[in-house]
Amino acid sequence: MTALLEIAGLQAGYGTSQVLFGMQLTMRPGEVATLLGRNGMGKSTLLRCLCGWLQPTGGRIRFAGQDITGWPADRIARLGLALVPEGRQVFPNLSVREHLDAFVANRSGAREPWTTARVFELFPRLAERAGHSGQQLSGGEQQMLAIGRALVTNPRLLVLDEATEGLAPLVREEIWRCLDLLRGAGQTILVVDKYVQRLIRLADHHTLVERGRVAWAGPSAALAAEPALWQKHLGV
Repeated sequence: MTALLEIAGLQAGYGTSQVLFGMQLTMRPGEVATLLGRNGMGKSTLLRCLCGWLQPTGGRIRFAGQDITGWPADRIARLGLALVPEGRQVFPNLSVREHLDAFVANRSGAREPWTTARVFELFPRLAERAGHSGQQLSGGEQQMLAIGRALVTNPRLLVLDEATEGLAPLVREEIWRCLDLLRGAGQTILVVDKYVQRLIRLADHHTLVERGRVAWAGPSAALAAEPALWQKHLGV
C-alpha cells in the first residue's frame, strides 16, 4: 500500500540550534501512529515542520502523493492535514456551532463526510453546549471541540498534539473512546501523548524520539514487550 505520509532525513531547528537530526516516519492510510518522548526531544518541532509552520533545513516530507517540504501551512491544510493543537486554541468568542460550521470542508473526498451534526453525535456534550462560546467551555469540552473542528475538514491525516494533556480521567477516557471509533472508521491518526499503555491499545506503530532522533520504532506488540524502553525514553 502506498504511504500517506513519508518523513525522511528531516532536519530542523531554530536559528543556530538544531533540534531534528534525520527524523524518519512513514504512515499508511488507515494507520494510527504515535510520537513518544520527553518534553524538549523534538516532537513539536517535527509537527511544526509537518504542518508548514517551520521550514526544515534538510530532508523531505511527502504527504498524499506530493512533496510538501517547504509548503505554507494553508496549502498543506487544504491537501488534507488537520491538527488538534496543544492547548486546544479555540476561539473564545465563537459559539461551539460557529466553530464547527466555519471549518466544514471535504478535503479527503469522504463518501460520508463529517458534519457539525455528526460531531454532535460523537460528542453529545458539545450538542448540549452548542450555543456557548469557547471561553465558557471546560478544558475537556474545548478538547472535544478542537477534535470536532479538525474532523469537519474531513482530513486525510488527523494529528493530535498532547491529545489528553491536563484532562480529568473520565474526560480522557472519552477522548480515547473517540479515537478508537475514528480508527475503526479508517481515519489515519498521528498522536502525541504520554499515556503509553493506552496508546499501545490504540495505535499500530510507535516512534520514540530522543534528542531529535528516532531512538526506537516498532509495532505495539514490540513496545508492550519492552517496558524498559518506557523508563529509558519516557520516564514512566
